[in-house]
Amino acid sequence: MTDKPITFKYSQAIQAINPNWKGNVSGNTENELVIDWKGEEEISVEDIKAKINEMETAEENAKIEKENLKASAKTKLIAGEPLTEEEADTIVL
Repeated sequence: MTDKPITFKYSQAIQAINPNWKGNVSGNTENELVIDWKGEEEISVEDIKAKINEMETAEENAKIEKENLKASAKTKLIAGEPLTEEEADTIVL
């Protein structure tokens, strides 16, 4: 999520907190953001920022895990060892 526009990050975080939210977020910087709640209960900026951090951490952890699986698969291939299904998926998918 780190390379995504701030409006996209906020929209994703709000929807992760409240899947029923159908509003929108506009603005180019965090200070310019305007959130249209479309009648839904507002969520505090602190809670939204915490969810953004949580989502970014999860995304980064998933990326690291995939890189580790690829490295493990490569090591096993070189050694002629069988791969797990997850390791094989990193090569095929």
